[in-house]
Amino acid sequence: MRKDVNRRGILDAALIEFLEHGYLAAGMDRIAARAGVSKVTVYAHFTDKHALFEAVFTGAIAEAERAGSAHVEALADTDDLPGDLRAFAREHIATVTAPHLLQLRRMLIGEAGRFPELARAWHHAAPERGHATLARAITRLAERGLLRVSDPLLAAQYLNYLILSIPLNEAMFAVRVSFPETELHRWADEAVRIFLAAHTP
Repeated sequence: MRKDVNRRGILDAALIEFLEHGYLAAGMDRIAARAGVSKVTVYAHFTDKHALFEAVFTGAIAEAERAGSAHVEALADTDDLPGDLRAFAREHIATVTAPHLLQLRRMLIGEAGRFPELARAWHHAAPERGHATLARAITRLAERGLLRVSDPLLAAQYLNYLILSIPLNEAMFAVRVSFPETELHRWADEAVRIFLAAHTP
């Protein structure tokens, strides 16, 4: 039990350290101090900084896999498509633009050359898997006659980028790193309006 607590504390401390300093400048001494353990304990769990960085992002990837999946899957059986699609879009944009996730995304893009497998794993777990889940819901909605779609996966990809493109582009170039809820809701609602205008029978 103590070992699990130490590992979780080290991962949490490492996440803060990597977000504050980036991979190259992050210090194992500071991570140990933040976690309240010795550097020996850190190395007992993770062989080096590379392994620790991978572990931090593996956890972030798992979080990305879980985010919003239940809400998306519930769309298939909706009785209020415009309302439930807006609710999904608002939740999705709020989740993806959470400050720590934006920082993680920026950092992983910057370190993609050093950690190509992690970058690919993030892309598979977050956008690719999210698109596939959303495409299944869109397929079911088309079967029910609520949407007219010839390519559900492409429709899912377009909807995702309609929802996220404005804040993600601004965040990736550090134009802004946080967004008011009213603005997020406006982008989400307009994305849904455009999507439904294109795909409502």
